[in-house]
Amino acid sequence: MAKYVPEAKGILRKHVVEVPQVIRKASGISVFGKRLKSFLFTTDVAIIKNTNADAVIAVYPFTPQPIITEAIMLSADIPVFCGVGGGITPGRRIVNLAHDAEFKGAMGVVLNRPVSNKVITYIRNTIDIPVVVSVVSEDDDIEGRIKAGTTIFNVSGADRTASIVRKIRSKFQDFPIIATGGPSDDDILETIDAGANAITYTPPTTGEILSKIMNNYRH
Repeated sequence: MAKYVPEAKGILRKHVVEVPQVIRKASGISVFGKRLKSFLFTTDVAIIKNTNADAVIAVYPFTPQPIITEAIMLSADIPVFCGVGGGITPGRRIVNLAHDAEFKGAMGVVLNRPVSNKVITYIRNTIDIPVVVSVVSEDDDIEGRIKAGTTIFNVSGADRTASIVRKIRSKFQDFPIIATGGPSDDDILETIDAGANAITYTPPTTGEILSKIMNNYRH
């Protein structure tokens, strides 16, 4: 029988972005003693400040910049995993950005799929926070990534995500896996059942949230 969980809220901060409740069924990943099940996929500081997610995974489609990392870290009151490149960002810069993210208080760094195993190893030997490496296909070199020093996999394979997770889990039973959950509770459950320990959730944009609020105002 589920235990009753009392809830305390402020007078004004009642409206927050809530992750799907079904994510609580995941086992979670313990990072520095904190058990993380839900990761909010965003760099919007307003949403980061108003969410019930366990952590933030801050990856964006531009070369990472320390000022962006700083803004996110200042606004967050939950753990942040910062994107530091791996695609359009070259190796030496990735290492420097990872170092900077650790100094600014990030709980982990996230590397894009194109990053080389050599760079993963160099980063792992340089910083003392988890190195999260993105996986987008069943053909990715999973064993090579682990040997290089990957701490956690971040699986983002669109409609193939559950299949990729299942393949990784069949060979590496205890390796930590974060994965995208999909648009529905059923999709999230499928990914968890496949072996994902934690789920990333993409929230609505501030524009979409504001649009709903304005519609209510108009009525």
